[in-house]
Amino acid sequence: MTEQAGRVTRPFRFGVVAPVGDDLSAWRDRVRRIADLGYSTLLMPDVPTWQPTLAPTLATAAAIADLRVGSWVYAAALREPMSTAWEAHSLSVLTEGRFEMGIGAGRPGIEVELGLPAVSLAERRSRMRETVTALREFDGPELHTPVVMAVSGPKSQELALEVADAVTFVLPADDDRAETTQRVRDFAGRRDLELAQHVAAVGDRVAPFMAPPDLDTAALRAADSLVILPSDPGAAAEEIQRRREEIGFSYIVIGADFAETLAPAVAKLSGQ
Repeated sequence: MTEQAGRVTRPFRFGVVAPVGDDLSAWRDRVRRIADLGYSTLLMPDVPTWQPTLAPTLATAAAIADLRVGSWVYAAALREPMSTAWEAHSLSVLTEGRFEMGIGAGRPGIEVELGLPAVSLAERRSRMRETVTALREFDGPELHTPVVMAVSGPKSQELALEVADAVTFVLPADDDRAETTQRVRDFAGRRDLELAQHVAAVGDRVAPFMAPPDLDTAALRAADSLVILPSDPGAAAEEIQRRREEIGFSYIVIGADFAETLAPAVAKLSGQ
């Protein structure tokens, strides 16, 4: 890390959300390819009934390729804190420190859709705190599982400032660059955390599991939204650099469908 204009500039790293899909063999090949292209982290969504459960999937990915792995993100609305912390700690041990726990409140209404009782926002935040507390107890003094927390409002941001190692902001699609920049700067000035950027769209395509499929990419560009990147690798690299310089985003997370497209940008920026 370097110090520029009074703030820490972290080196870039790049994660890929890679759902399994219908073809397990093709997914294994994709995991290997993602590693070969220079991405640092393979991430899995927490979507019951649509995907295999996270722990065995991530352990399999870590055995296939020399990658970090992580949850993007555990949904607190669906998760009991103690068992989630035990699972996260176990993944840290079995991957020899290559696991990072992403955790957030969960999509509104997801628990009701699955036939579970509704969980209030306050209870979701309470579960997030309890999960991290239990994880630290499982880890003990010899291990520190990194925690990436998905945040939106002031209360979840306060929680992240207390217990997280990194944050990703749940950004409304119609937020423009100025709104996002101010929101992140107000947060980032209070504690030195890694700032992650969840990129849902590249060019005119939307990543599965990262945004609704009907997300309007033209509207995103018109709003100068930061949830989209250009499909041209050179332009994407310039935009990613700008976001780090102006806002502080250094951990960029994209969908697996874009891994090949953005590989030249990743190759250019990795290690910087």
